[in-house]
Amino acid sequence: MTGNAVRLQAKGLSKSFSGIQVLHDVSLEAVGERILGVVGENGSGKSTTMNLLTGVLKPDAGSILLNGTPFAPKSRRESDQAGIAFIQQELNIFPNLSVAENLFLLNPPVQLKGLPFISRKRMHDDARALLRRVHLNVSPSSLASALSAGERQLLEIARALAGNAQFFIFDEPTSSLTAREADRLFEIIHQLREAGAAILYISHNLEEVLRLCGDVVVMRDGRVTLRAESTKLTPHELVLAMVGRPIEALFPERRRSNESPATVLEVSGLTTPGFLEGVNLKVGRGEIVGIAGLMGSGRSEFARAVFGFDEYTHGSVRVHGEVLPPGDVEARLDAGVAFLTEDRRHEGLMVNASIADNMALAALPMFVLKSSKAIDRKRLLGVIGDIGQRLKLKSGDVTTSAASSLSGGNQQKVVLGKWLMRNPRLLILDEPTRGVDVGAKQDIYRIFAELAAAGLAILVISSELEELVGLCDRIHVMRRGEIKAEFVREQFDREAILRAAFGQSSAA
Repeated sequence: MTGNAVRLQAKGLSKSFSGIQVLHDVSLEAVGERILGVVGENGSGKSTTMNLLTGVLKPDAGSILLNGTPFAPKSRRESDQAGIAFIQQELNIFPNLSVAENLFLLNPPVQLKGLPFISRKRMHDDARALLRRVHLNVSPSSLASALSAGERQLLEIARALAGNAQFFIFDEPTSSLTAREADRLFEIIHQLREAGAAILYISHNLEEVLRLCGDVVVMRDGRVTLRAESTKLTPHELVLAMVGRPIEALFPERRRSNESPATVLEVSGLTTPGFLEGVNLKVGRGEIVGIAGLMGSGRSEFARAVFGFDEYTHGSVRVHGEVLPPGDVEARLDAGVAFLTEDRRHEGLMVNASIADNMALAALPMFVLKSSKAIDRKRLLGVIGDIGQRLKLKSGDVTTSAASSLSGGNQQKVVLGKWLMRNPRLLILDEPTRGVDVGAKQDIYRIFAELAAAGLAILVISSELEELVGLCDRIHVMRRGEIKAEFVREQFDREAILRAAFGQSSAA
């Protein structure tokens, strides 16, 4: 099969559930040696479309062609065997099995054809060859549970290569990855494209989609609302096609006082050799202060040091004038500091626990009855319900629904709710809308504005410059572990901020 040929074509796909039509005449094409980006809010029809393409669901109308031949898979196994690899956000990796066993779970190499005896030697040899193709330097005999999120993603790609897949669907692949793991994944995706594969890439990160993909399809309310080459689009145009309103409308209006706010957080000379060098920063009551910078600039390391996750060798962190000891998270909690980590699924949530248990986790001591030392569950659930309403949390029964059942935006609301249960005075946000659809982003931005208006100090780290410009009162730019520039709202200039991040300017 040559490159630039149409590998998979969907024509007029429609689907209804219980009499309600959720997909309307959806058509798209995936071409060899091209990456097609698919974007849209949660509920736009992306997941339903993917489930039709991979045999999980059957369309009510429309057709699918695979390499020019009619294709109607009845199950995921059929689509897998046809060479369609679906790399989902929830990876299908068995942690209790070895790397090699995961690779050849459905089709293990046998010693002699016709006999049910697995050749362990051949399986490990074949596994090493596949792991080399995705640059995954692990032993075939190691347990999959020992792998990081990024390594598990590469393992799933290797498993698809074992089945000679030529069409790859990636669904929010970077939502749980570090910056380094994401760069490694992008490198593999480019290699797959160059080898002739057709790739369909789903992501809420619009800048990522425009950078990675050659073509983009936008879905809204079960319909395709835009098809275009990525070079002809901007994030503003994508948002408009996704939600019907410009990106500026996502950010709430905020009243800003001309008076200098009382200082809540004061960081002086914070230094960690190799990561941070003499960082100074203040956040006042009712302020939203942003940190911009490229991946690896030290932003996340700074946030973790301020919250006490990581120690620092020099400098000080003060909250309301009180010096907090390095590496002491408990002291930060007692001082009213809360921290939303960039990796909510692994560090912010217990995904298999209920929504209520997740929201209660950080505040349980505040709900202990003095008389019996038991948890006042009625009061606890009442506060959880109030905060859920305030956050516009969309979920089932919070006491029985697992956090894993929620969309990315609602999961982030649960993490935020967990910290609001403690009535914090300082909120540190690291990539607060990563993997969150545009509609949920608007809800989250509204919440941040309300919290700031109520006097909360907020420090936000984001890779999305539009987010920082839309939210913040001041933006600091980090580069190589140092603050290189500071911009107040009246000076916000996207080009100047980017120049500072790239080292082309040393002052605002």
